[in-house]
Parts: sequence; structure tokens; C-alpha cells
Amino acid sequence: MLLRSHGRWAFNATVEIRGHMRGCFSSGLITESSAKRLKTTMATENPNPFRHEFEKYCEHLNQLNEKRERLVKASRDVTQNSKKVIFQVHRIGNDDKETVLKQAEKDLNGVRKQHLSRVANELQGNVNDAWKLRRAFSPGIQEYVEAATVLEFCKSGKLLTVADLNNEISKLGDSSTSQFKINILDYLLGIGDLTGELMRLAISQVAAGEVETAKRICNFVRDLYKELSLVAPIMDDNNDMNKKMEIMLQSLVKIENDGHGCLNQVIHQLYNVFLQLAMLFVLEVQRTYLKLRVNSIHTK
Repeated sequence: MLLRSHGRWAFNATVEIRGHMRGCFSSGLITESSAKRLKTTMATENPNPFRHEFEKYCEHLNQLNEKRERLVKASRDVTQNSKKVIFQVHRIGNDDKETVLKQAEKDLNGVRKQHLSRVANELQGNVNDAWKLRRAFSPGIQEYVEAATVLEFCKSGKLLTVADLNNEISKLGDSSTSQFKINILDYLLGIGDLTGELMRLAISQVAAGEVETAKRICNFVRDLYKELSLVAPIMDDNNDMNKKMEIMLQSLVKIENDGHGCLNQVIHQLYNVFLQLAMLFVLEVQRTYLKLRVNSIHTK
């Protein structure tokens, strides 16, 4: 009760002092500069114990926001240059395959050293920030995974694993601190985008007459969709993955339809060739028969 009464007295005294100061300020007894000096003096005499802590929180949030902006810019550069690598890979049908793949690999190394290294340096040594700011750099990581995996498929026909990708990224940072790694969520989302590029590659191969290559791509995408169908339902934050699974199924259907259409076209062409050969054979038989008839008439 005593403490409560003292607290009420202090509060009432503070209210009275402030009211008195307002009256003095309105009457002109205290100038504005004097009021500011008095306020500063009271603040220094009675410092707020929470002010210093909130200033540290404010500084931390400002630094976090600046880091987010730098990650967004770096992720945008990774996305743009990774797309250039994918466009380079799609030139396989027009130019020499070895030359195209070597240039694409060179461009991918440039993306890793010039742009992806900026993301790695920002997040190196702080695992918590990598998850806090994941949305800031996730689009660029997904595009990089897509470019690296489509290049590896064109080279070896195999799927590049997340361990292989992180092994290359580990060469960018300082080994004495905890290094940035591509997390499994961004890797799977990038693999979801991979099937769209493989669908375009398969269609271009069909148009070039490489039916076996298109068939191999179709089998690869089918197996990939079958395996990811087991993983997607149990993923954390799987809304994005569910959308990519729908697009993956559409890509698979397009590859199959285009492959079957090409096969039907080949069969139709073979059928036409067979009919022409059959007609030529019939005409040759008729011509031979007529010659024999004419020769038999002349001999009689």
C-alpha cells in the first residue's frame, strides 16, 4: 500500500509539473528553447533503461533490411544470368553440341563466381539469416539449380544432386566459417522447373528427327515426376511445390503427345512410301504382262 501511494503521489506530481510547464510556456514565461533544454536535462537525469536496448534492436533490424535488399539484387542477377545459360543449352540443335555445352559450362561458372558468391558471402557464418531471408534469394537459387541440372543432363543424362551443387558452392567462401548451402526446398523447387526446360528440349529434338533422344527425355521426366509425387505432399510449405507438380505433369503430357504425334507421322510417311512402292510394283507387273502378250501375238 505504501508503494502504491508513493507511486500515485509521483504520478500526480508529474502531472502537476507538466501542467505547470504548459501554462508557463503558453504565457511566455518559458521559451521554446528553454523547454527543449529542460526536457533534455530531465532525460539525462532520468535515463530510460529500455532506450539503449531498443536502439540495439533498431540497428539490428536496419542491418537486416539492408542485407535483404542486397540479397534481392544478387538473386536478380543470378536469375538473369542463369536464364542465359539455359538459352545457351537450347542451342544444341542448331550448333555443335560439344561447343555449346562448353560455352554453357563457362557461363555457369561465371554465374557462380560473380553473382552466386555475393549471396554466399552475405549469408556465410549465419545460418539463422539464411532461413530468415530465404524468400529474398530463393528465386535466384531455384533458377541456378535449373540451369545447372539441365546442363548436367545434356552432358551425362543424369540428375545433379544437391550435394554436388553445394560442393561447388563450398569453393566460394571461407572454410573457417559455416558456409552457405542450397537447402533441400530450393533444390526441389528448381528441379520442378527443370522439367519445363526438358520439355522444350524434347520437342526441339523431335523436330530435328532425334526421336530416341526425345524418348530418353520423356522417360527421365516420367521417373522424376513419379518420385517427386511421393515427396511433395510431405514437404514443409509445399504450396509452391504443388503448383510446380501440376506444371510438371503438363510438361510430361506434352512430351508424350508430341512423341506419339511424331511416331504417328513417321508411320504415316512409311505407309505412303509403301503404297507408292506397291503401285510401282503393280504397274511394272502390268507392263511386263503386256510385253509378253505382244510378243506372243507376233510369234503367232
